[in-house]
Amino acid sequence: MAEGTTHVVTIIDTTVWIDFFHGKNTPETETLQHMLNAGEDICICGVILTEVLQGTREDADFKKVASHFEAFLFLPMHHSTFISSAKLYRTLRRRGITIRNAVDCMIAAVAIEHDIPLLHHDRDFEPLAEYCGLKVIKTREKPTSKSSVRGKPRR
Repeated sequence: MAEGTTHVVTIIDTTVWIDFFHGKNTPETETLQHMLNAGEDICICGVILTEVLQGTREDADFKKVASHFEAFLFLPMHHSTFISSAKLYRTLRRRGITIRNAVDCMIAAVAIEHDIPLLHHDRDFEPLAEYCGLKVIKTREKPTSKSSVRGKPRR
């Protein structure tokens, strides 16, 4: 890698994968396609894999999608990840914000734990970025090989 360049690693949320596999043209799917074309490292975790696969209807699609995901980095989720997930939920709850799906806190926790930005299309991740240190990819700008990241620095 050339001096001064950064290696891009991103975790992609279920919402983006679903739109991607359904052929929807959104800023997030365009960003994902750009990342794939650029050979950037794409990450998933167990709950993302489960959510995407459980949404497939046909056995052939299930096998195709499962095979597709074998190419990506798989982030482990440990005991500490689930504790962190609950802490994220509780932190936001104290602020009067309720995350609608506990899985989103799990995905945020694994991204924060590994210090990897998240590409998503789900409003529940916005307060996690604003108050909990989750880095998210901004998609309203034109994608570049150095994807824009938003979120408060970790302390």
